[in-house]
Amino acid sequence: MNLATDALQSAANEARGLAMDAVHACSSGHLGLPLGCAEIGAVLFGHSLNYDPAEPRWLNRDRFVLSAGHGSMFLYGWLHLAGYAQLSIEQVKAFRAPGSFTPGHPEAHETDGVECTTGPLGQGVANAVGIAVSQKMAAARFNTAEHTIFHNHVVVLAGDGCLQEGVSAEASAYAGHNHLDNLILIYDSNDVTLDAMANASQSEDTAMRYAAYGWHVQHVDGHDFHAIAAAIENARNTKGKPHFIIAKTLIGKGIPEVAGTAKAHGEGGAKFIEAARKGLGLPEHEHFYVSEKTHAYFAKHREELAANHAAWKQTFAAWQAAHPDLAALLNEGVQGHLPSPQELLAVIPPFPTDSKIATRKAGSDVLQPIAAKLPLTVSGSADLYGSTLNYINGVKDFTPTSQDGRNMRYGIREHGMAAIMNGIAYDGIFHASGATFLVFADYARPSIRLAALSHLPVVYIFTHDSVGVGEDGPTHQPVETVSGLRVIPNLHVIRPGDPEETAGAFASAFSRKDGPTLLALSRQALPMLNDVPVETRREGVLHGGYIAKHETGALTTILLASGSELQHAFAAAKTLGDGVRVVSMPCMEIFNGQSAEYKEAVLPSSVRRRVAIEAGVKDAWFRYVGLDGAVVGIERFGLSAPGNYVMEKLGITAQGVVDAVHSLK
Repeated sequence: MNLATDALQSAANEARGLAMDAVHACSSGHLGLPLGCAEIGAVLFGHSLNYDPAEPRWLNRDRFVLSAGHGSMFLYGWLHLAGYAQLSIEQVKAFRAPGSFTPGHPEAHETDGVECTTGPLGQGVANAVGIAVSQKMAAARFNTAEHTIFHNHVVVLAGDGCLQEGVSAEASAYAGHNHLDNLILIYDSNDVTLDAMANASQSEDTAMRYAAYGWHVQHVDGHDFHAIAAAIENARNTKGKPHFIIAKTLIGKGIPEVAGTAKAHGEGGAKFIEAARKGLGLPEHEHFYVSEKTHAYFAKHREELAANHAAWKQTFAAWQAAHPDLAALLNEGVQGHLPSPQELLAVIPPFPTDSKIATRKAGSDVLQPIAAKLPLTVSGSADLYGSTLNYINGVKDFTPTSQDGRNMRYGIREHGMAAIMNGIAYDGIFHASGATFLVFADYARPSIRLAALSHLPVVYIFTHDSVGVGEDGPTHQPVETVSGLRVIPNLHVIRPGDPEETAGAFASAFSRKDGPTLLALSRQALPMLNDVPVETRREGVLHGGYIAKHETGALTTILLASGSELQHAFAAAKTLGDGVRVVSMPCMEIFNGQSAEYKEAVLPSSVRRRVAIEAGVKDAWFRYVGLDGAVVGIERFGLSAPGNYVMEKLGITAQGVVDAVHSLK
């Protein structure tokens, strides 16, 4: 192996200098990983990774994920040295400054070369698993006997914190089970966590743990260029298992006063940087220094990388010419092309008017034509296909031997599922959806939040959405969950009230490009709201809220509801008589984004006699009913009994709405 170790060592020390200067300049950040892993960065970006800074998103690039996102100056420093135009030295100097491309933790939608938004520990490991899944699916779907256009690797750098977080364990087990041999996890094993030495909180044999998951395990000195490069090359050439490289490193290497201690994790070593820079051979009075030698080395390396990319482009062009249909499909995925919601609604047949089915069952029926129209959509479940009913019929499962499968069996790993879905979405070819019971959204919430923050178009098909679950009792009856999810910015939470609203909900979710959507579906059967035209119900969901029943005569009272409680609002309106309007509000977030004119037409500000009903905590509804209105809801946990009994016992009935209206002035 021909390694220019002298040039790589200079680059490693200069990367350490960039990190020290950036953290010192803003008096904020983490020095431990950028300093401790500098040799790993030099090997990755100066030798082993296949990438092209001129085209950061080219399809067959190796993906690098910094799971330990607190060490963001590691990534920014190496992207700068590698020649990513967006990561100029001015951007490095602007580390953590407002409006810079170098925020405190890496954000994929902000910065070229950042594959995933990381920071919450363990997420990057799981995201990398998702990217590896996506690339395996792409290879199985698009490679041909004559042309191999996908043959890359996903490399993720993680520390003890990432491996202690449960999400990484869930995702790692999934990766081992599915033989993701295109995945390389480098473990920065420095024996330190933020508060203390690592042995204060962990004592397991991590190598044995990953071997038990089904990973290929190697040990290296994380400061030995040849050992690091050889381990990565060995991982590339070893098939059938994902790869776990344990790299023993010295955290904060280069600052003797704190190196190897917990103080090196954050900015504790910043006050020693002048002596440290001198010890590394960096110029005393020139900060943010990069030598001509390093610039020249990476300029030559970029030429080699560009030549590799150019050779791939020739293969890709030949593949396109030979397989125009496949090329068109791939382009749709890469460009994020999705049909409009109206186009999706056009392929969903109307439900029989005598239907009385759960919205989870309606969702199953709706998913099939959508999946047929969207061949790059995949649907997974956390061991609950038989209950969530989101299995795509007529296609295979994703397994080690059928990696073009579209149904993904995540096992009982809700958090891992959601984070892997994010990875699939970050990769930007396939459209990920996944399912579990709504109450278990709390297991997945950190990944849901990151999907919203990163504008990822993933779809959560979460069922058993209320106390209507029944006999399973309060542990499985979400009362606070829907409202808790509604407060996440950029997350659409849609709770449809009948099968036709479910059609609208799925059309909205699977056509959305700028963020995630969560569908909250019922376990229990719901009646068809046949008094409302099919088109009104479907299109109404696309506006978030709509007039489901117009008042007779002068408008005096507005009833609002979502999901299974919409039927009660209709029944109450019938009892109350003239002047009562029913507004279906399946998605508050979409409704809040409508024009002021539309919202005023649906909820006239002059009408303050309002009652909302939902089988959950009341808080979110006061935005619409105001101080003069009332909310029929649940301010306690549920109970174990048949669903209808629980609803009635807790007051979620049409009579409850009527009584609430009568209580108002």
